[in-house]
Parts: sequence; structure tokens; C-alpha cells
Amino acid sequence: MSDDLVLCDVTEKVAVLTLNRPGALNALSDAMLAALKSTLARVAEDKAVKVVVLKGAGKVFCAGHDLKEMQAGRASADKGAAYFTDLFARCGEVMQMIPRMPQPVIAQVHGIATAAGCQLVASCDMAVAAEDARFGVNGVNIGLFCSTPMVALTRNLPRKQAFEMLTTGEFIHSDKALSVGLINRIAAPDQLDAETMTLARTVAGKLGAAVRIGKRAFYEQIGMTLSQAYDYTGGVMAENMLLRDTDEGITAFIEKRKPDWAE
Repeated sequence: MSDDLVLCDVTEKVAVLTLNRPGALNALSDAMLAALKSTLARVAEDKAVKVVVLKGAGKVFCAGHDLKEMQAGRASADKGAAYFTDLFARCGEVMQMIPRMPQPVIAQVHGIATAAGCQLVASCDMAVAAEDARFGVNGVNIGLFCSTPMVALTRNLPRKQAFEMLTTGEFIHSDKALSVGLINRIAAPDQLDAETMTLARTVAGKLGAAVRIGKRAFYEQIGMTLSQAYDYTGGVMAENMLLRDTDEGITAFIEKRKPDWAE
């Protein structure tokens, strides 16, 4: 059953992962987190997959943590604190897997992405949203500040925009999410699949080895000083230049032909 919580379909080098708990608005239950972790780990090892799309079944993308399950954990007096500490650690581990994956991960968002669901969007490398989608870190409305979603959110949005979302608990719509940098593209609801796959196939058409090297370097250099980043990325560029397929790509460009890449 847990495998059914995250569906995986691979077509044309793009793996589409679907959170499949629509009756619970794809809430991140313990089982859902475990299924997502195992699926991401499996896809990360699949050399045939060059891009990953993450979407939700049913009416929404993801409504965050499973509050009923969390309340059941609170009710267990002997393990309440331990349960919550473990839950948020496991959730953080899954969120950190996404930027560490060798393939770019694109969130495809419809309906709502709230609390840990918004965190999931912010953790992805890119995001495409339906024009009527809404995003929020709304825990403050029920007395729970979204501290772990804040980590991903503040690495996407300007500080004041993120703080307003966190302290008001208000939703923002796709146009606002685009303007503050939470998402990359907006599509009409009936064009969301097509728009997301257009982006995915564009990235999948690039040299996979170069994108893998580049994604790793992208996240590594963000936390460095300017001089450290240039020193590090200079070595990354040198590594990239030595690839056989990069040599072929440059030669093909000079010769005005399509590159004959091995992968």
C-alpha cells in the first residue's frame, strides 16, 4: 500500500511522481513521507531519468502534514515529544533529498500548496503552477508557526515577503508567487500538464552529465563567499570541459551540426 502513495511513471526520460492520497489532500503522513523518500531514492539512481516532475492527485497539490496523525502522536504521553522531533527530522530529510538529487525536480502545483506542501514546492529546483493555485504557510492560524517550512521558503523568497506569509497565515496566488520567486511559470489549469512537460523536456534534452554537475555546483556555491565560489566553480567547469560529450557538443556547435551525445 505504501508504494501506491507515490506513483511513478517514466516517459521520455522524465519521471512523473504523483502524491496519491487525494482523499486526504495528499497530506504528508508518516507513510507518505516514507513512500516519497523511497521513491526519490530509487529515481535518483535511475540513469535513464533526466528530469523529475512532482505533482499531486485529486483537487490539490499538498495540504501539508497530516494533522489528525499529529494529534494522535501528541496523545501518546510516553512518546509525544519524541514523535514530533522524529517527524520533523524525517520531513526535513525528505526535503533535503530534493536539491541533492542528480536530476532537476519540478513541482507541478494545482489547488493549494500549504504548510509542508508549500515547503515541498520551495524545496524543488523549479515549479510550474496553475493560474488559480494558492500557496501558504498557514500554521500560525492554528497556533503552530511553520518553522521547518520557513527554511525552504526563506531560501526562495525575499525576507519580508516570507515573514509576512509566515506571520499572517495568508495565501498568495500564482501571480504573486511568480513575482517573488517561488515559482517559475504559470499555466491555465487545462494547460498545466503540457506547460510542465514542456519545461521538463527542454531540460531533459540537455546533456545529462552537464546538468548533474551543474545542479550539484549550484547548491554548493550558494553558501560560499564570492572568492570561494569562483575557486570552486572554476574546478567544476574544468571537470565539465573534460567530458567526452562536452567536447562533442562544442565541436558540433562549431561545425553547425547536432551533437552526437552518448547519453
